[in-house]
Amino acid sequence: MTKVTLTVNGRTMSGECEDRTLLVHFIREKLGLTGTHVGCDTTQCGACVIHMDGHSVKSCSILAVQASGSTITTIEGLAGQGELHPVQAAFKEHHGLQCGFCTPGMVMTAVDMIKREGGSLTEEKVRAGLEGNICRCTGYHNIVKAILAADAEMASGRQAAE
Repeated sequence: MTKVTLTVNGRTMSGECEDRTLLVHFIREKLGLTGTHVGCDTTQCGACVIHMDGHSVKSCSILAVQASGSTITTIEGLAGQGELHPVQAAFKEHHGLQCGFCTPGMVMTAVDMIKREGGSLTEEKVRAGLEGNICRCTGYHNIVKAILAADAEMASGRQAAE
């Protein structure tokens, strides 16, 4: 067993695991944060997307021991002070989810996409950026609409802050 220490959603958290434990399983089973979903364990579906050291990654593709010392943000860490993150709010407002299984991964991917491309997203860029995130319910139309709306809202907020 190896001790793994991470900063998760602003808190230092530790646990022991086998060296072969995937980060997604460590987050869910050892840390009790079940918002990150396990869909395929093969990096195909995107349900397990988290942010590690500021970048979106599929947590089923990384061993927990490899992530030790990293800063992790999960879906549980996005909302602040009782307010949904703008991407979460846009998914709710624009009906960007149905069953909800893919939603955490889609939201985490969208937040990273907006961080990288903020203010210049187009439907084509969003659809390309969602490659590797599978939704079996929505057909992506409302997901794309929600991400574009969140991008516009967040861009106007950045301009107001400047």
